[in-house]
Amino acid sequence: MVVQTPSPAAYKISGRGASQIAASIEAGIAAGALPPGQALPPIRDLATELGVNPNTVSAAYRLLRDRGAVETAGRRGTRVRAQPATAPRNLSFPIPPGAKDLVTGDPDRRLLPELVFPSGPSQRLYTGEAILPDLLGTARARLGAEGVPVGDLLLAFGAGDAIDRALSAHLRTGDMVAVEDPGWGAVYRLLPAMNLTAVPVPIDVEGMTPQGLAAALKRGVRAVIITSRAQNPTGAAVSAARAEALRALLAAYPDVLVIEDDHGADITRHHRLHTLAGTTEHWAHIRSLSKAYGPDLRCAVVAADGMTGGRMAGRLRLGAGWVSQLIQAQVHRLWTDEAVEAQIIEAARTYTERRTTLVNALAQRGIEAWGTTGINVWVPVPEEAVVVSGMLAAGWAVAPGAWFRVDSPPGIRITIAKLDLADVEPLADALATVLNASGSNGSV
Repeated sequence: MVVQTPSPAAYKISGRGASQIAASIEAGIAAGALPPGQALPPIRDLATELGVNPNTVSAAYRLLRDRGAVETAGRRGTRVRAQPATAPRNLSFPIPPGAKDLVTGDPDRRLLPELVFPSGPSQRLYTGEAILPDLLGTARARLGAEGVPVGDLLLAFGAGDAIDRALSAHLRTGDMVAVEDPGWGAVYRLLPAMNLTAVPVPIDVEGMTPQGLAAALKRGVRAVIITSRAQNPTGAAVSAARAEALRALLAAYPDVLVIEDDHGADITRHHRLHTLAGTTEHWAHIRSLSKAYGPDLRCAVVAADGMTGGRMAGRLRLGAGWVSQLIQAQVHRLWTDEAVEAQIIEAARTYTERRTTLVNALAQRGIEAWGTTGINVWVPVPEEAVVVSGMLAAGWAVAPGAWFRVDSPPGIRITIAKLDLADVEPLADALATVLNASGSNGSV
């Protein structure tokens, strides 16, 4: 694999108590010294080495399993999870000087609107409203215009935070959650950290497949997480026909929590939202602003049923309290400023041009690629490690699909957000060369 990590044998686990041993192992995982899939020492062997009772090591491993860092794999013993909860939010690897970075999922900074804070902002006190009335009205109109029920609205600190809070509002330890495969890696790491079990559901260019979701529902999942548009990493978008099929399936399971992530709404103007919100009794529709307006804004508007919204808002009040009204004022300004609106429309057009130009260039070379919406293109490949390494040698850094998938076939993710049109043909040529050299001739 292109990512170089220290030899696992070189990492020395330490500690006398279960919590100390677990902390030592977590530090090794976070540092990359214990990479995904690495087997941990047998309980008795580690206990002998540390001079502790085997029950102490067993308790440490149990703590790590509860935190989503490791998993027990039968005769294979205890191993570091493929997507450990202690991994960074956004995975990466060293990119050599001169190579084009198409790994990070950041938007193009040049296309983001400027954040303008007033010189003398009015400070909110503890007794103020949780959501600015102007923002509440704008959000209600904006989401309602796209068919999202807007009876209950709240704010969260981005899409990931909203997903966390929605799951916490209803699920309990051991519950199963249907997730897209391939899908957002942060969700794969979040679920085990919450003691929840991910049930991978295949997707295609129109989103979750009905057959896959039907199988997950029959298994007894308590929640489903679906991306409406700009799906990471494939760019898939739920079509009208697919939404109708998924609604029909979900209607038979009214107790299932449906979480709809529409983080790419403002940069996917060409693809209409086909919402699943309201299909079941409990649901949350999440509208993050990160991709269109900037990740540092840390704000998402959430529409939800009364019980889900009430529990999420109540938990927020007990913790952070509220999303800063300085940020809320920014969101309201960005959503109502005509000049900003024109800038976002142009950003959406630019991303669409970059994405479709690359997909078309790859198609001309006989290479299958997905990229209906958003800032990512997914390319199925036979051997991820070979292709990622070959592309890096050719001066292009792309993300291995292993970061985003569980059971789905291999692939690579190419983030087109900062891809100049002049680089499309050289990029496509490089990928074709690497695939031909691997013997796939551009097909999988």
